[in-house]
Amino acid sequence: MTTIAKNPQSIEDKFNIPWWAGNARLKDISGKLLGAHVAHGGLIVFWAGAFTFFELSRFDITQPMYEQGLILLPHLASLGWGVGAGGEVVSTYPYFVIGALHLISSAFLGFGGIFHSLWGPKYLSSVSEFFGYQWQDTNKMTDIIGIHLILLGLGVFLLVAKGMYYGGLYDSTIADVRIVSNPTLNPEIIFGYLFGAVGKNWIAGVDNLEDLIGGHIWVGAILIAGGLWHINTKPFGWTKNLFVWSGEAYLSYSLGALALMGFIAAYYCAVNTTAYPEVFYGKPLSIRLNIFPYFTSNNSYLLSSRTWLANTHFWLAFFFLQGHIFHALKAAGFDLQKGRVDHALVPPEPDF
Repeated sequence: MTTIAKNPQSIEDKFNIPWWAGNARLKDISGKLLGAHVAHGGLIVFWAGAFTFFELSRFDITQPMYEQGLILLPHLASLGWGVGAGGEVVSTYPYFVIGALHLISSAFLGFGGIFHSLWGPKYLSSVSEFFGYQWQDTNKMTDIIGIHLILLGLGVFLLVAKGMYYGGLYDSTIADVRIVSNPTLNPEIIFGYLFGAVGKNWIAGVDNLEDLIGGHIWVGAILIAGGLWHINTKPFGWTKNLFVWSGEAYLSYSLGALALMGFIAAYYCAVNTTAYPEVFYGKPLSIRLNIFPYFTSNNSYLLSSRTWLANTHFWLAFFFLQGHIFHALKAAGFDLQKGRVDHALVPPEPDF
Protein backbone atom coordinates (compact mmCIF):
# COMPACT_ATOMS: atom_id res chain seq x y z
CA MET A 1 0.00 0.00 0.00
CA THR A 2 1.40 3.35 -1.00
CA THR A 3 0.94 6.29 1.33
CA ILE A 4 -0.09 9.36 -0.65
CA ALA A 5 0.35 12.86 0.69
CA LYS A 6 -2.81 14.94 0.86
CA ASN A 7 -1.19 17.90 -0.90
CA PRO A 8 1.66 16.54 -3.03
CA GLN A 9 4.58 18.74 -3.96
CA SER A 10 3.56 20.80 -6.97
CA ILE A 11 5.15 19.76 -10.20
CA GLU A 12 6.56 23.18 -11.04
CA ASP A 13 8.59 23.02 -7.84
CA LYS A 14 9.69 19.43 -8.43
CA PHE A 15 10.66 19.58 -12.08
CA ASN A 16 10.84 23.34 -12.72
CA ILE A 17 8.58 23.19 -15.78
CA PRO A 18 8.08 26.65 -17.34
CA TRP A 19 4.68 28.30 -17.73
CA TRP A 20 4.55 27.81 -21.48
CA ALA A 21 4.53 24.03 -21.03
CA GLY A 22 0.78 24.30 -20.47
CA ASN A 23 -1.19 21.85 -18.37
CA ALA A 24 1.88 19.69 -17.73
CA ARG A 25 2.69 22.15 -14.92
CA LEU A 26 -0.67 21.55 -13.30
CA LYS A 27 -1.26 17.82 -13.40
CA ASP A 28 -0.39 17.44 -9.72
CA ILE A 29 -2.27 20.59 -8.63
CA SER A 30 -5.89 19.49 -8.76
CA GLY A 31 -7.55 22.88 -8.23
CA LYS A 32 -5.52 24.63 -10.90
CA LEU A 33 -5.92 21.70 -13.28
CA LEU A 34 -9.69 21.96 -12.87
CA GLY A 35 -9.43 25.64 -13.84
CA ALA A 36 -7.47 24.76 -16.97
CA HIS A 37 -9.92 21.97 -17.77
CA VAL A 38 -12.97 24.23 -17.48
CA ALA A 39 -11.27 27.06 -19.38
CA HIS A 40 -10.37 24.65 -22.15
CA GLY A 41 -14.02 23.62 -22.39
CA GLY A 42 -14.95 27.29 -22.54
CA LEU A 43 -12.56 27.87 -25.43
CA ILE A 44 -14.02 24.95 -27.35
CA VAL A 45 -17.58 26.17 -26.83
CA PHE A 46 -16.55 29.74 -27.67
CA TRP A 47 -14.97 28.55 -30.92
CA ALA A 48 -18.15 26.66 -31.83
CA GLY A 49 -20.32 29.72 -31.25
CA ALA A 50 -17.99 32.25 -32.83
CA PHE A 51 -17.30 30.10 -35.88
CA THR A 52 -21.02 29.43 -36.33
CA PHE A 53 -21.52 33.21 -36.52
CA PHE A 54 -18.53 33.54 -38.86
CA GLU A 55 -19.92 30.91 -41.24
CA LEU A 56 -23.40 32.40 -40.98
CA SER A 57 -22.06 35.86 -41.91
CA ARG A 58 -20.51 34.41 -45.09
CA PHE A 59 -23.26 31.94 -45.96
CA ASP A 60 -24.83 32.34 -49.38
CA ILE A 61 -28.25 30.69 -49.33
CA THR A 62 -28.23 30.39 -53.15
CA GLN A 63 -25.14 28.14 -53.23
CA PRO A 64 -24.62 24.62 -51.87
CA MET A 65 -23.05 24.51 -48.43
CA TYR A 66 -20.28 22.19 -49.55
CA GLU A 67 -19.01 24.76 -52.07
CA GLN A 68 -18.57 27.44 -49.41
CA GLY A 69 -15.99 25.78 -47.17
CA LEU A 70 -18.43 25.42 -44.27
CA ILE A 71 -17.98 22.74 -41.60
CA LEU A 72 -20.41 23.75 -38.80
CA LEU A 73 -23.53 24.78 -40.69
CA PRO A 74 -23.60 21.44 -42.56
CA HIS A 75 -23.61 19.69 -39.16
CA LEU A 76 -26.58 21.74 -38.00
CA ALA A 77 -28.40 21.19 -41.29
CA SER A 78 -27.88 17.41 -41.13
CA LEU A 79 -29.48 17.53 -37.67
CA GLY A 80 -32.59 18.95 -39.30
CA TRP A 81 -32.17 22.54 -38.18
CA GLY A 82 -33.39 25.18 -40.63
CA VAL A 83 -33.75 22.90 -43.66
CA GLY A 84 -36.63 21.42 -45.63
CA ALA A 85 -37.23 19.32 -48.71
CA GLY A 86 -34.22 18.82 -50.94
CA GLY A 87 -31.91 20.14 -48.24
CA GLU A 88 -32.98 23.69 -48.98
CA VAL A 89 -32.24 26.12 -46.15
CA VAL A 90 -35.59 27.63 -45.17
CA SER A 91 -34.40 29.57 -42.12
CA THR A 92 -31.00 30.60 -40.74
CA TYR A 93 -32.51 31.68 -37.41
CA PRO A 94 -31.80 28.30 -35.69
CA TYR A 95 -28.12 28.70 -36.60
CA PHE A 96 -28.10 32.14 -34.98
CA VAL A 97 -29.73 30.82 -31.81
CA ILE A 98 -27.35 27.87 -31.54
CA GLY A 99 -24.32 30.12 -32.06
CA ALA A 100 -25.59 32.57 -29.43
CA LEU A 101 -26.23 29.81 -26.88
CA HIS A 102 -22.67 28.54 -27.35
CA LEU A 103 -21.21 32.01 -26.88
CA ILE A 104 -23.27 32.68 -23.76
CA SER A 105 -22.42 29.33 -22.17
CA SER A 106 -18.73 29.80 -23.04
CA ALA A 107 -18.73 32.96 -20.91
CA PHE A 108 -19.84 30.97 -17.85
CA LEU A 109 -17.26 28.27 -18.52
CA GLY A 110 -14.60 30.91 -19.06
CA PHE A 111 -15.42 32.57 -15.76
CA GLY A 112 -15.28 29.20 -13.99
CA GLY A 113 -11.90 28.49 -15.55
CA ILE A 114 -10.50 31.88 -14.53
CA PHE A 115 -11.90 31.55 -11.00
CA HIS A 116 -10.33 28.15 -10.38
CA SER A 117 -7.08 29.20 -12.03
CA LEU A 118 -6.61 32.42 -10.05
CA TRP A 119 -8.73 32.36 -6.88
CA GLY A 120 -9.95 28.82 -6.31
CA PRO A 121 -8.32 26.33 -3.92
CA LYS A 122 -4.96 24.98 -5.06
CA TYR A 123 -5.92 21.44 -4.08
CA LEU A 124 -9.52 20.23 -4.28
CA SER A 125 -8.96 17.88 -1.36
CA SER A 126 -8.64 20.93 0.91
CA VAL A 127 -12.30 21.73 0.15
CA SER A 128 -13.92 18.30 -0.10
CA GLU A 129 -12.76 14.71 -0.12
CA PHE A 130 -15.45 14.02 -2.73
CA PHE A 131 -13.79 16.33 -5.26
CA GLY A 132 -10.23 15.68 -4.13
CA TYR A 133 -8.14 12.95 -5.72
CA GLN A 134 -4.66 11.56 -6.12
CA TRP A 135 -3.49 9.90 -9.31
CA GLN A 136 -2.34 6.74 -7.51
CA ASP A 137 -5.78 6.25 -5.90
CA THR A 138 -7.06 3.75 -8.45
CA ASN A 139 -10.54 3.51 -6.92
CA LYS A 140 -11.01 7.27 -7.19
CA MET A 141 -9.73 7.22 -10.77
CA THR A 142 -12.30 4.61 -11.79
CA ASP A 143 -15.02 6.73 -10.12
CA ILE A 144 -13.93 9.70 -12.22
CA ILE A 145 -13.86 7.71 -15.46
CA GLY A 146 -17.29 6.31 -14.57
CA ILE A 147 -18.75 9.79 -14.17
CA HIS A 148 -17.26 10.83 -17.51
CA LEU A 149 -18.72 7.78 -19.24
CA ILE A 150 -22.19 8.50 -17.86
CA LEU A 151 -22.03 12.10 -19.05
CA LEU A 152 -20.91 10.94 -22.50
CA GLY A 153 -23.79 8.45 -22.59
CA LEU A 154 -26.28 11.19 -21.75
CA GLY A 155 -24.80 13.30 -24.53
CA VAL A 156 -25.30 10.44 -26.98
CA PHE A 157 -28.95 10.20 -25.97
CA LEU A 158 -29.41 13.89 -26.80
CA LEU A 159 -28.90 12.98 -30.46
CA VAL A 160 -31.30 10.06 -30.05
CA ALA A 161 -33.90 12.42 -28.59
CA LYS A 162 -33.41 14.90 -31.44
CA GLY A 163 -33.92 12.19 -34.04
CA MET A 164 -36.89 10.51 -32.38
CA TYR A 165 -38.82 13.31 -30.66
CA TYR A 166 -37.59 16.82 -31.45
CA GLY A 167 -37.91 17.52 -35.16
CA GLY A 168 -36.01 14.55 -36.54
CA LEU A 169 -32.93 14.40 -38.77
CA TYR A 170 -32.28 15.03 -42.44
CA ASP A 171 -32.69 11.81 -44.42
CA SER A 172 -30.72 11.81 -47.65
CA THR A 173 -32.75 8.89 -49.04
CA ILE A 174 -35.94 10.99 -49.15
CA ALA A 175 -34.19 14.38 -49.27
CA ASP A 176 -36.17 15.75 -46.34
CA VAL A 177 -36.26 15.94 -42.55
CA ARG A 178 -38.17 13.19 -40.75
CA ILE A 179 -38.73 11.66 -37.33
CA VAL A 180 -36.96 8.34 -36.71
CA SER A 181 -39.79 6.47 -35.00
CA ASN A 182 -38.51 2.90 -35.24
CA PRO A 183 -34.74 2.75 -34.56
CA THR A 184 -32.91 -0.51 -35.13
CA LEU A 185 -32.18 -2.27 -31.83
CA ASN A 186 -31.26 -5.69 -33.23
CA PRO A 187 -27.70 -6.34 -31.94
CA GLU A 188 -26.91 -8.56 -34.93
CA ILE A 189 -27.39 -5.59 -37.23
CA ILE A 190 -25.83 -2.91 -35.01
CA PHE A 191 -22.74 -4.93 -34.08
CA GLY A 192 -22.67 -6.45 -37.54
CA TYR A 193 -21.34 -3.10 -38.77
CA LEU A 194 -18.58 -3.23 -36.17
CA PHE A 195 -17.46 -6.74 -37.14
CA GLY A 196 -17.91 -6.35 -40.88
CA ALA A 197 -20.94 -8.61 -41.19
CA VAL A 198 -23.26 -5.83 -42.39
CA GLY A 199 -22.63 -3.50 -45.31
CA LYS A 200 -19.23 -2.24 -46.36
CA ASN A 201 -16.84 0.48 -45.17
CA TRP A 202 -16.97 -0.90 -41.61
CA ILE A 203 -19.10 1.28 -39.25
CA ALA A 204 -19.09 3.98 -41.92
CA GLY A 205 -21.32 1.69 -43.99
CA VAL A 206 -24.47 2.76 -42.09
CA ASP A 207 -26.93 3.74 -44.83
CA ASN A 208 -30.19 4.52 -42.99
CA LEU A 209 -31.28 6.64 -40.04
CA GLU A 210 -32.88 3.71 -38.21
CA ASP A 211 -29.51 1.97 -37.89
CA LEU A 212 -27.79 5.28 -37.11
CA ILE A 213 -30.11 6.11 -34.21
CA GLY A 214 -30.19 2.49 -33.05
CA GLY A 215 -26.41 2.46 -32.92
CA HIS A 216 -26.45 5.58 -30.79
CA ILE A 217 -28.94 3.97 -28.42
CA TRP A 218 -26.62 1.00 -27.99
CA VAL A 219 -23.54 3.18 -27.55
CA GLY A 220 -25.30 5.44 -25.05
CA ALA A 221 -26.52 2.46 -23.03
CA ILE A 222 -23.07 0.85 -23.04
CA LEU A 223 -21.44 4.10 -21.91
CA ILE A 224 -23.86 4.55 -19.01
CA ALA A 225 -23.59 0.89 -18.00
CA GLY A 226 -19.80 1.13 -18.16
CA GLY A 227 -19.89 4.27 -16.07
CA LEU A 228 -21.99 2.62 -13.38
CA TRP A 229 -19.68 -0.40 -13.45
CA HIS A 230 -16.57 1.70 -12.89
CA ILE A 231 -18.19 3.70 -10.09
CA ASN A 232 -19.31 0.59 -8.22
CA THR A 233 -16.20 -1.57 -8.68
CA LYS A 234 -12.48 -1.37 -8.00
CA PRO A 235 -9.74 -2.19 -10.54
CA PHE A 236 -8.82 -5.86 -10.72
CA GLY A 237 -5.43 -6.82 -9.37
CA TRP A 238 -4.06 -7.79 -12.76
CA THR A 239 -4.37 -4.17 -13.90
CA LYS A 240 -1.79 -3.02 -11.35
CA ASN A 241 1.20 -3.78 -13.54
CA LEU A 242 -0.63 -3.45 -16.85
CA PHE A 243 -1.08 0.33 -16.59
CA VAL A 244 0.98 3.23 -15.35
CA TRP A 245 -1.06 5.05 -12.70
CA SER A 246 -0.03 8.69 -12.93
CA GLY A 247 -1.32 12.02 -14.27
CA GLU A 248 1.14 11.84 -17.15
CA ALA A 249 -0.08 8.35 -18.05
CA TYR A 250 -3.75 9.34 -17.93
CA LEU A 251 -3.00 12.23 -20.24
CA SER A 252 -1.27 9.81 -22.59
CA TYR A 253 -4.22 7.40 -22.53
CA SER A 254 -6.65 10.24 -23.22
CA LEU A 255 -4.65 11.57 -26.15
CA GLY A 256 -4.31 8.06 -27.58
CA ALA A 257 -8.09 7.58 -27.40
CA LEU A 258 -8.67 10.99 -29.02
CA ALA A 259 -6.25 10.10 -31.81
CA LEU A 260 -8.06 6.81 -32.48
CA MET A 261 -11.46 8.51 -32.52
CA GLY A 262 -10.09 11.27 -34.74
CA PHE A 263 -8.83 8.81 -37.36
CA ILE A 264 -12.15 6.94 -37.26
CA ALA A 265 -14.07 10.21 -37.62
CA ALA A 266 -11.88 11.24 -40.57
CA TYR A 267 -12.70 7.99 -42.35
CA TYR A 268 -16.37 8.08 -41.39
CA CYS A 269 -17.08 11.61 -42.62
CA ALA A 270 -15.01 10.96 -45.76
CA VAL A 271 -17.15 8.09 -47.05
CA ASN A 272 -20.50 8.10 -45.22
CA THR A 273 -23.39 9.95 -46.83
CA THR A 274 -26.13 9.19 -44.26
CA ALA A 275 -24.73 11.07 -41.28
CA TYR A 276 -22.94 13.41 -43.71
CA PRO A 277 -25.41 13.97 -46.59
CA GLU A 278 -24.00 14.92 -49.99
CA VAL A 279 -26.32 17.93 -50.25
CA PHE A 280 -24.47 19.53 -47.32
CA TYR A 281 -20.97 18.03 -47.51
CA GLY A 282 -20.42 17.14 -51.14
CA LYS A 283 -19.60 13.78 -52.69
CA PRO A 284 -17.79 11.08 -50.68
CA LEU A 285 -14.02 11.09 -50.95
CA SER A 286 -11.56 8.66 -52.45
CA ILE A 287 -7.77 8.47 -52.39
CA ARG A 288 -6.08 10.21 -55.31
CA LEU A 289 -2.43 9.91 -56.21
CA ASN A 290 -2.59 12.84 -58.61
CA ILE A 291 -3.41 16.16 -56.94
CA PHE A 292 -3.53 18.25 -60.12
CA PRO A 293 -7.22 17.56 -60.93
CA TYR A 294 -8.02 19.52 -57.74
CA PHE A 295 -6.69 22.71 -59.29
CA THR A 296 -8.48 25.04 -61.65
CA SER A 297 -6.87 27.29 -64.19
CA ASN A 298 -6.54 30.10 -61.65
CA ASN A 299 -4.80 27.80 -59.12
CA SER A 300 -7.63 27.81 -56.56
CA TYR A 301 -8.70 24.67 -54.74
CA LEU A 302 -11.99 22.90 -55.51
CA LEU A 303 -12.42 21.32 -52.08
CA SER A 304 -15.77 20.43 -50.53
CA SER A 305 -16.82 20.74 -46.90
CA ARG A 306 -16.30 16.99 -46.61
CA THR A 307 -12.69 17.39 -47.67
CA TRP A 308 -12.06 20.14 -45.13
CA LEU A 309 -13.75 18.18 -42.34
CA ALA A 310 -12.01 14.88 -43.06
CA ASN A 311 -8.59 16.54 -43.28
CA THR A 312 -9.21 18.48 -40.08
CA HIS A 313 -10.05 15.27 -38.23
CA PHE A 314 -7.04 13.48 -39.69
CA TRP A 315 -4.45 16.12 -38.84
CA LEU A 316 -5.83 16.75 -35.35
CA ALA A 317 -5.72 12.98 -34.75
CA PHE A 318 -2.15 12.87 -36.07
CA PHE A 319 -0.95 15.48 -33.59
CA PHE A 320 -2.94 13.89 -30.77
CA LEU A 321 -1.04 10.70 -31.55
CA GLN A 322 2.28 12.54 -31.23
CA GLY A 323 1.12 13.89 -27.88
CA HIS A 324 0.19 10.37 -26.81
CA ILE A 325 3.67 9.08 -27.63
CA PHE A 326 5.37 12.05 -25.93
CA HIS A 327 3.42 11.73 -22.69
CA ALA A 328 3.65 7.92 -22.72
CA LEU A 329 7.45 8.21 -22.75
CA LYS A 330 7.34 10.69 -19.88
CA ALA A 331 4.91 8.49 -17.96
CA ALA A 332 7.38 5.62 -18.23
CA GLY A 333 10.09 7.83 -16.71
CA PHE A 334 11.92 8.55 -19.97
CA ASP A 335 14.03 11.71 -19.71
CA LEU A 336 13.92 13.35 -23.13
CA GLN A 337 17.05 15.39 -22.42
CA LYS A 338 19.13 12.46 -21.18
CA GLY A 339 17.68 10.06 -23.77
CA ARG A 340 17.11 7.31 -21.21
CA VAL A 341 14.82 6.24 -18.39
CA ASP A 342 15.42 8.17 -15.18
CA HIS A 343 14.21 6.03 -12.30
CA ALA A 344 13.66 9.14 -10.20
CA LEU A 345 10.83 10.06 -12.58
CA VAL A 346 9.08 6.70 -12.43
CA PRO A 347 5.69 7.15 -10.66
CA PRO A 348 5.06 5.41 -7.33
CA GLU A 349 3.09 2.21 -6.92
CA PRO A 350 -0.70 2.61 -7.26
CA ASP A 351 -2.97 2.44 -4.24
CA PHE A 352 -5.07 -0.74 -4.60
